[in-house]
Amino acid sequence: MTMVPDVRRVLGRDLLTQAYRAMRHDLRKTVLTMLGMAWGIATVVLLLAYGDGFGRAIEAIWDSYGATAVGIYPGRTSQQAGGNKAGVQVRFTEEDVEMIRNVVPLVKHVSRALDMTTTVQAGARSFSFTTFGIDSGIQDIWNLSVDSGRFINDQDNFSHGMYAVLGSEAKDKLFSGMPAVGQDIRLNGVVFQVVGVMNPRMQEADNDDNRVVYIPFHSMDTLQSTHYVGGLWLDSLGLDHTKVTKAIRDSLAAAHGFKSDDERAVFVFDAKKQLEQFSVITLGLKILLAFIGTVTLGIGGIGLMNIMLVSVTQRTREIGMEKALGACKRDILLQFLAEAMVITAVGGFFGILLSYAVSFSVGSLTLYSAMAMHAEAGDIRLLVSARTVLIATTILGFVGVASGMFPAMRAAKLDPIEALRYE
Repeated sequence: MTMVPDVRRVLGRDLLTQAYRAMRHDLRKTVLTMLGMAWGIATVVLLLAYGDGFGRAIEAIWDSYGATAVGIYPGRTSQQAGGNKAGVQVRFTEEDVEMIRNVVPLVKHVSRALDMTTTVQAGARSFSFTTFGIDSGIQDIWNLSVDSGRFINDQDNFSHGMYAVLGSEAKDKLFSGMPAVGQDIRLNGVVFQVVGVMNPRMQEADNDDNRVVYIPFHSMDTLQSTHYVGGLWLDSLGLDHTKVTKAIRDSLAAAHGFKSDDERAVFVFDAKKQLEQFSVITLGLKILLAFIGTVTLGIGGIGLMNIMLVSVTQRTREIGMEKALGACKRDILLQFLAEAMVITAVGGFFGILLSYAVSFSVGSLTLYSAMAMHAEAGDIRLLVSARTVLIATTILGFVGVASGMFPAMRAAKLDPIEALRYE
């Protein structure tokens, strides 16, 4: 029983030795074939890495704005419901806030939101910025990051605190290089103290996400009426956001007397649903890139098949001699298949090294930063993961076996007498 593993190891070493000698017999063609396989596997790895990088870039873009954020804004009814005519203005109140908190499953944060354009003054400088009256939960919902100071908290709302947090560009315009925290600004003539400055957010040219001012929702009553809530924002741990959206519409429809399928009565923005739609596009892109890479690698496989067919032709007498000495079809098949797999493995090894070298040298490829400022996190980074290498190696193994099997079978089927007569 102990002899079987030793015999297998000896046969394995013999196959590898024969494969090595056969490869050295025509070294130039072997090297060129290996280069073809290396280029093919490198292409597969880099294309898969590009697909993964594209997916990560899309997720980073949505994360920067709050990947689980759900925005709810009132509109006008477009359908008759009961005795109410179409065209009725829907308005949110404090009761709607509590209702949403109770009906939405696994809600984490809820924030009211009011916004208006205000004249913001700091000393002699004056600009028009959008001012948001919000609750503290908006920081987590919108994934806002504080650069200096702090953000609005619940105590600020309870006490009607006259505090303000500036967006990064708003701070630069109002205070330039001077520190802003602790300074006073005027919003339409009303004095607020700056308690924080935000880090820059991804911002497209036509947006003003960084030219904003955040104040407590209850302090917004110094600028406009807060009897009605402009909109609601929340984030939920619910896995099925379709059910979340339905729960929101059903509850608001019952409270305000409109039909739940009237989409114009209430506008619901679900960031996770939007991200899922982009995920489908990303998956399609990955499949397309994997197909293109496989075709490229298949071209290298054709080159491998050709060189193995040439090798079979050149070594016909050798094959006939081996069969005359007792070699069976299986031995010949394994011999030539081993040669093909060694070429494939060596070429694949150097191809994977090449893909790592290219990914490190390229770094990141411009995507969202071409359209938005502070959007480097939304660019594509060619990071070769272990999963990518595993998928590419599986494809490589399939191509190597498929390319080497036909020449190996042709060699195995040669008639020994005819092979010995071959000149």
